[in-house]
Amino acid sequence: MQETEEILQKLGISSRVIRLVKAAEEAVEPLFRNRESIKEYNQYKVLSAMQQAQLSDHHFQWYTGYGYNDPGREKTEEIFASVFGAEDALVRPNIVNGTHALSLALAGNLFAEDSLLCVTGAPYDTLHQLIGLTGEYPGSLMKSGVHYRQINLKPDNSLDQQAINQAILEKKPTMVYFQRSTGYSFRPALSLTDLESQIQQIKHRWPEIIIMVDNCYGEFLDLKEPIELGADLIAGSLIKNPGGGIALTGGYVVGKAELVERAASRLTAPGIGKECGLTFGTTRTVLQGLFLAPMIVCEAVKGAILAAKVFDSAGYQVQPTWNASRSDIIQGVQLNTPEAVKAFCQGVQAAAPVDHHVTPIAWDMPGYQDPVIMAAGAFIQGSSIELSADGPMRPPYQVYFQGGLTYPHAKFGVMKALDAVIK
Repeated sequence: MQETEEILQKLGISSRVIRLVKAAEEAVEPLFRNRESIKEYNQYKVLSAMQQAQLSDHHFQWYTGYGYNDPGREKTEEIFASVFGAEDALVRPNIVNGTHALSLALAGNLFAEDSLLCVTGAPYDTLHQLIGLTGEYPGSLMKSGVHYRQINLKPDNSLDQQAINQAILEKKPTMVYFQRSTGYSFRPALSLTDLESQIQQIKHRWPEIIIMVDNCYGEFLDLKEPIELGADLIAGSLIKNPGGGIALTGGYVVGKAELVERAASRLTAPGIGKECGLTFGTTRTVLQGLFLAPMIVCEAVKGAILAAKVFDSAGYQVQPTWNASRSDIIQGVQLNTPEAVKAFCQGVQAAAPVDHHVTPIAWDMPGYQDPVIMAAGAFIQGSSIELSADGPMRPPYQVYFQGGLTYPHAKFGVMKALDAVIK
């Protein structure tokens, strides 16, 4: 529409960028239809879980004190367990982020002389201190006596099945850990097909091994979740996919009841577990966010697909490619210079509804080994399901684009990022 182009130009987008994005949009349109089908299935899946749980408005009320028998809290965890195909769930506002949720799941189920085998290469940066790979933190897994081993991905970024089997035969681990998303690795996310195949092989030979999946950024990308493929435990953040841009804070741990209870005992105390803990009036926003999540995730993925096509057309290396299958919402772009990374993030920040006038700069963030630049003008601070971009300031200077509560906003972010990089 001519009117749309006119308002984009008023917002500072050049005619060149508008033309390039329009051409990219036409090329990716068939992929959007597939994403819409996945969205519709997951919408009915969430709706069914809420109806089966007989969710009512009285579950949204405030409670005080210890939170004994908080009906909203119990109903939320019943619904999450149903949506993810699990026995039980821990969903709390005092889980501060995805790393905290993963920490509860890991530290609650691994003890002195237990062993953890990570089979998707080096985990996300913020887990290095948790595990004990960097820093001297008394509460890390390794400081607590947990043994850690790691299997890197093969050169084609696939799981190294032979090396995994050999490692298990040499010393059977207590837990095998998969990271579904890419983190700051310039590779495709772990596909559910590969994940299911590996889980089945491990469980067939060693059914007692706990299979855990870091599910951050992966919820509602497909028709199934890792628990439905045989995983025992998954964890993630509510200000990523499952919060739908509505949840104010929080995280979740979902899986077998015994394993979830152990994680709950790390959050509260042994003997208390899930029985205490207020929801502080957040039940409505958490569940409303979950209800919206399939639609919001679809919008974000469409934005990521467009970003891949646009920057590929502009001559940059992208991961995943625009027509590849996807298992998370993240789109990587290799920009090759620190100035281009800064420009990209500053362009995304300039597209924000909140703090668009702020200029992001790289800084030494807690939990990261390199200075990191982050663009995020969000209604919920740090919400990665809202339009954002970030990356570590290290060669070969890659940036990671994700989120967008609406496709037009994600598209605008792509335009502003490209315009800034060109300039």
